[in-house]
Amino acid sequence: MKDSAPKRDPFPPWVRMVFVLLLLYLFLVGVKGLESGIKGFGEDFTDALFQRVSNPLAGLFVGILATVLVQSSSVTTATIVGLVGSGSLTVALAVPMIMGANIGTTVTNTLASLGFLRRSKEFRLAFAGATMHDFFNLCNVAVMLPLELATGFITKIAEWLAGIFGRFTSTGGEQSSFIKDAVKAPLKLLERLLDALGAGDNTQSVVLLVLGITMVLVALAYVTRNMRLLMADRVERSINAILSKGGGITAIIIGTIMTVAVQSSSITTSVLIPMIAAGVITLRNAYPITLGANIGTTITALLASLATDLRAGLVIALVHLTFNVIGVTVWYTLPFLRDIPLNLAQRLARHAEVRKSLVIVYVIGGFVIIPIIGVLVLQ
Repeated sequence: MKDSAPKRDPFPPWVRMVFVLLLLYLFLVGVKGLESGIKGFGEDFTDALFQRVSNPLAGLFVGILATVLVQSSSVTTATIVGLVGSGSLTVALAVPMIMGANIGTTVTNTLASLGFLRRSKEFRLAFAGATMHDFFNLCNVAVMLPLELATGFITKIAEWLAGIFGRFTSTGGEQSSFIKDAVKAPLKLLERLLDALGAGDNTQSVVLLVLGITMVLVALAYVTRNMRLLMADRVERSINAILSKGGGITAIIIGTIMTVAVQSSSITTSVLIPMIAAGVITLRNAYPITLGANIGTTITALLASLATDLRAGLVIALVHLTFNVIGVTVWYTLPFLRDIPLNLAQRLARHAEVRKSLVIVYVIGGFVIIPIIGVLVLQ
């Protein structure tokens, strides 16, 4: 008879933590490579690249599509920070893309809930648990994006916070730091190697761009995998401990901390889905943990800003943080707003339990077809 005990991790925790730190360095080098590659193509290239997303709604849909395609808001936001930090994308155009990434990342949990499709009651609970995250982000964007376009209040707060951090001498200026010098070092060696091989400027830009994107994808994938091995059991224990004490604001804080620790909101929220489906926790108790995960996921953009030269890279990272913190504060602390995402999720789940085809329409239509049509119509 085979031993059913779980396999023991062959690596001690400290080894995995060292590996995570190396991966985070690789991630920063990747962001810098992405920034340098885009910058190397010149202004004409970047103008052509983003002329189709000059409309804010088109930018929102681009953010949704990009995140759905790579199945990670972290990759999308890190790329956006790199583009803004290189001066290739303005903060104003990037704000809707960041908000779109917030919406796009929720598709992962929705897909996870499909594992309960054949068990009707469990599916209803799991689908509601997944889509409450969808509806929270949709409601938040529906309110915050028009306000931001009209007043620019989120960007103003982010600019103010960037000024407090004092990491840059002036708007648009550059400043050296130990982290930036360490990140630039391997890229400078690569550029010298390419020069020695006779590579032209465009070739070098292509190499840096492709290498940067690859490094970001690989680094984030393996950081998430290693942090999951280190933290997954602790996440579940923490969730149970929080819920036994009533949740609320404490659950939001712990949800934030756990997501920062595992570098993925999908891990935090995906742990909730089977627990909700089994009836171990209620939607109402799981809700604040999901909101905390929304705040915690902004850590990736903040890390990416460490590799950028321009203050704008930090500003857009702080826009992501500010947007999520304000959204959670408004939608959770005001009683008349708090239940709206929950009620919408429960209503959709009841219909999906009866008509399973509605799930396909919702996922494909909401996360793929509508964004594609939006980009084509609004370009």
